[in-house]
Amino acid sequence: MNARHFFLTLTGGLLALGLGGCTAKTDAPAPAASSSAPAKASAAALPAVTITTVRAQQRDLPVLHNATGTVMALASVDIKSQVTSVVSKIHIQDGQFVKAGELLFTLDSRTDEANLAKARAQLAKDNALRADAQRQLARAQQLYSQNFISQGAVDTAQAQLDSMAASVVADQAAIEAARVAVSYARISAPNAGRAGAVNVSQGSVVQANLTSLVTVTQLDPIAVGFNLPQRTLADTLAALKNGGAAVKATIADGGASFVGHLKFVDNAVDPSSGSVKVKAVFANPDGKLWPGAFVDISQTVNTLKDAVVIPQATIIPNARGTMVYVVEAGKAVLRPVRVVLAQGDDAAVTGVKAGESIVLDGKQNLRPNSPVLEQARAS
Repeated sequence: MNARHFFLTLTGGLLALGLGGCTAKTDAPAPAASSSAPAKASAAALPAVTITTVRAQQRDLPVLHNATGTVMALASVDIKSQVTSVVSKIHIQDGQFVKAGELLFTLDSRTDEANLAKARAQLAKDNALRADAQRQLARAQQLYSQNFISQGAVDTAQAQLDSMAASVVADQAAIEAARVAVSYARISAPNAGRAGAVNVSQGSVVQANLTSLVTVTQLDPIAVGFNLPQRTLADTLAALKNGGAAVKATIADGGASFVGHLKFVDNAVDPSSGSVKVKAVFANPDGKLWPGAFVDISQTVNTLKDAVVIPQATIIPNARGTMVYVVEAGKAVLRPVRVVLAQGDDAAVTGVKAGESIVLDGKQNLRPNSPVLEQARAS
C-alpha cells in the first residue's frame, strides 16, 4: 500500500467516526424530550368554565297546595211567588244589581186586601159583642146578689163573655193571616246581588211556588270551591283554625289575582276520587270573580321556618340522588342534597348552608372540581 492510499483510508475512517459521533449526540436527547411532554400537560391549568351562581338563602318557605277551583255564589235565590196571582208591576230590569229588601215585583192583591178588610170588620163586630157580654155579666152578677137569678144564669153570662173574648183572639189571628197574604203581593230581594233575566211580564199570571220570576245571585262576598287530595287533609284542617289560612285565586289566562280565606272543609272524603271538598271566601266588590268561572288556587297551609332555599333549576338529578355544584375556592364541587320541599321555582334543601354559592347556569359544562369563572346573573 502506498502512502497516498493509506492517507485516504485513514481520512475516510476518521470522517466516518466523526459523523457517527455527531449522530449519537443528536439522537440521544429525543427520549428525554418525549418523556417530559405529559408532565407539562398535566401541570397546565384546565380552562375555566363560565357560570352564574346564586346564594343559598335561609328564610321561611310557605307550604302551598295548588288546585283548580270554581267560583260559586254564597247565595243564589230563585224568586217565586207564594200565591197565584197576576203581576201588576215589575220594578227591576234584567241584570240589575239589587239591595237586600229592595222591591222587585208587585202582584195583584185586591182579593187579599178585601179579605183583610173583612177580618178587621169581624174583629170590630166581635169586640162589640164582647163588650155587650161584659155588660150582661155585670148585670147578672148584680141580680144574683139581690137573689133575683140563680148562679146558673151568672155562669151562663160568664161563658158568653169568655166565648166572645176567644172570638176576638181568633179575629186578630185572621187579620195577621190576611196581612201575610197581602204581603205576598210585594216580592222583595232576600239578599243583595245581581238579578238575572226577568222571566215574566206585567200582566202575566204566576202560579204559587211554581213560576220562577228571577234569580238573585250574591256576588260580594263570593266563594270558590275546589278539591284537595286526602293526604293534605291534616294540614288543611289545621289551616282552617284562627279565621282560615290565606288562599290565592288567579283568573285563568293571566287574569287578576285575589286573596281570600279558607272557610269550609267538607266532613267526608270522596271515596271515588280520594279528595275532600274545600271552600274559600273572597271579597268581590268589583264583581271580577263571576259564578261558574274557573280559577287557579294556591293555598298556604303551613310554613317551613328558617329553611335553606335554593332555586330548583340548580338541582341536578342523577342515579345517586340529587346534587348541586357549590363553588369553593374557585372550583365547582359536586355535593349531594336532600329536597325537603319543592315549591314553585324554589326548593328547601339540606346539604348546603345559607350564603354558599350554588351554580345556576353553566352546570352542564362542569365536572367535579372544574375551575370556574363566576359571572353576574342577568336580572
